[in-house]
Amino acid sequence: MPRQQLFRITAAARIFVLVAIAAPVLWERDVVAVAALAVIAAIWVLAQAASWRATRSMPWTLEAALVGAVCAFTIESTLSVLAALAISPFVAGLHRGLSGVAQSVSAQLTALVSISLLVFGGLTTEASLGIFTWTVTGIGVGFIATFVRSTSVLEPDTVSSYRYAQGLIRELIGLSEGLSSGLDVNALGGALLSQVRDRLPAVSLALYVPRGETLAPLITESPDPDALARIEQLATEVWGSGRTAVEHRTFAFALGETAIIAGTLSDRVDLDLGARLTELVADLQAGLVQFDTALLFSHFRDTATADERRRLSREMHDGVAQDIASLGYAVDALAARPASPEQAKQLAALRAQVTAIVSEVRSSVLTLRTSVGESESLGAAVGSVARNLSEVSGVPITVTLDEHTTRLRAEVEAELFRIAQEAMNNAVKHARATAIEVECQVYAPRARISVCDNGRGLQQGRTDSYGLKIMRERAQLIKADLSVSENETGGLTVTVQIGPAATSSEPARPDPESVTA
Repeated sequence: MPRQQLFRITAAARIFVLVAIAAPVLWERDVVAVAALAVIAAIWVLAQAASWRATRSMPWTLEAALVGAVCAFTIESTLSVLAALAISPFVAGLHRGLSGVAQSVSAQLTALVSISLLVFGGLTTEASLGIFTWTVTGIGVGFIATFVRSTSVLEPDTVSSYRYAQGLIRELIGLSEGLSSGLDVNALGGALLSQVRDRLPAVSLALYVPRGETLAPLITESPDPDALARIEQLATEVWGSGRTAVEHRTFAFALGETAIIAGTLSDRVDLDLGARLTELVADLQAGLVQFDTALLFSHFRDTATADERRRLSREMHDGVAQDIASLGYAVDALAARPASPEQAKQLAALRAQVTAIVSEVRSSVLTLRTSVGESESLGAAVGSVARNLSEVSGVPITVTLDEHTTRLRAEVEAELFRIAQEAMNNAVKHARATAIEVECQVYAPRARISVCDNGRGLQQGRTDSYGLKIMRERAQLIKADLSVSENETGGLTVTVQIGPAATSSEPARPDPESVTA
């Protein structure tokens, strides 16, 4: 339990009992009871001080024994102070729970009864009844304190979830050594389609995975774009109904709740497609388990990364950014009354540097917090970060979008988005570009994004620069091609592409949308 919270609760309980006992005692002018109450108050003050300063648990048994002793010496003259017997079990319950309550009650009863027998030779019926009443009351409030301690007052373990995650991740690493096929979603999806092709003479095949309220194509293999459109429509119907569908030579069936496979048979064969699909679904169950595991791992990785990015952005915004802004205010105060013209120039230069650093931190916070999952599409996310980056840097950024309504898988969109974001940031920060053009073309499962600037071109690499390396690593994760080349303006063009070129065999599309940030 937090020390400050424990201190406040125990202090309030002790003050309340002192006031409750002192009021009738002072009214009746019971001198013995007043003296005993003063001694008990001193014991509790020392106990409060010990609870504030101690690095370990305070000695509740000592406190309980002292209170019991004070009650024992005054029990022949007054029973008013016996109410103090209820406090020690309450405090012990807050500190250690039921074991503390038992120790506290035992200590104060032992001290009270032993001293009473030694000094007075025994206890009267009235004294015994008073001791019993307040001891039972102490046990009751001790149980209440124990319940409060176990529910709402316990100090949360901020790293317990990480310890639990450590155990699970270690177990996953141990299990992954025995996974013959690994956890690559594309590889396992391709293995599923290979099994389908071995059993069915299909000329077109596609594997879809659910993404929110839509289906996202994972792998498509077809020489005819029109066939893919029919396959996708049938796959969507199967996803809604959960039943296998066959229309002429086009088929689609669900594998659990995580995958839809659809395709078109060759015109050269004639077979009972319904019966063959039933057998095929049963044969694919083992591969489906592997594929589901890979999807779960991919989702876990993306979720953990997103949470960490949001945590870092909060810490930067609430910590570093605020501290730097405070330095700026201090510089403004000094600049209001400079000692000399030279100092005024130095303060102005310092203020400009502080402003630049604040803008840089805010841009980093924006980079960490922006997520493609919060946007309607990959292109919309790229346009949003381009608009925000342009507002912060003052560099005009033109974004041209050409998208199909079908979306890519979440992890593929996330990596493409981060590559485009890093390329734009590099153009602004390092290339000193005065204009940036971004083209985003998405025909799932294919996509192409290019970022072209008119900056200084490819400079000599710095030891503290990892931007290009990180972009290449992101491209490798999703099996994408990344190229960096100089353009006609002397600047750089960064292009990332997944799948074959998306322009040669595509059907007619509406004119692409162009947005200038």
